[in-house]
Parts: sequence; structure tokens; C-alpha cells
Amino acid sequence: MDAVRGFLHDWRAVLLIIHVGVTAAMIVVILLQRSEGGGLGMGSRTDALFSVRGQANVLSRMTAIFAGIFFFLSLLMAWSGSVPVRSTRSIMDNLPPASSAPTTPAPPAQPAAPTR
Repeated sequence: MDAVRGFLHDWRAVLLIIHVGVTAAMIVVILLQRSEGGGLGMGSRTDALFSVRGQANVLSRMTAIFAGIFFFLSLLMAWSGSVPVRSTRSIMDNLPPASSAPTTPAPPAQPAAPTR
């Protein structure tokens, strides 16, 4: 499970872009639906909410599908980001092991003879 969580953690930007796209599509589908009144008790027809025609609508089915995808992606991103994954992108992780033998200093350089 940690491998899957690490993979999703690395792909969080892609998941976020898909999530925003699904959100925008769901908003568009909701706004395309015809208002039949009755929202928050402000309509004169009370049976419009429970009509067969209103439940079998293509837009309402698409809304349900987008809402399910939105919910799934929200849970997936929350689960993948819940435990921080240790990345090995530090310079200190890539250092070679230190040798135990002391190094001998180089002899001092001899001054060059002046040329005339």
C-alpha cells in the first residue's frame, strides 16, 4: 500500500487537474438543468421533485456520475496525502561514503625561479 500511496503522492498535480476538470464539468451540467421550482420550498409544484421524468433525465444521471467521480477523487487525494512520503531528493543522500584512511597533504609547491 505504501508503493501505491507514494505513486499517488508523486502524481498529485495530475490528480488535482483531473479533479478540477471534473468539478467544472459537474458545475456546467448542474447549470444546464432546467429549474422546475420547488428548491428550498419556493415552488408552486410539489410533485415535480418526485416525477419519473425528472429522475430519468440524462443531465441528472451525468450529475450523479460526476458527483461520484468527484467524491472518489477527493478521498483518493486525501488518502495519498495523509502520510508524508520521504523523498530521496536531498544532496546529502547522494554523497559517497567517507573513507576512513586519512589523506596525506600534498608537498608545498616550490617557488618558480624568476626569468630575466
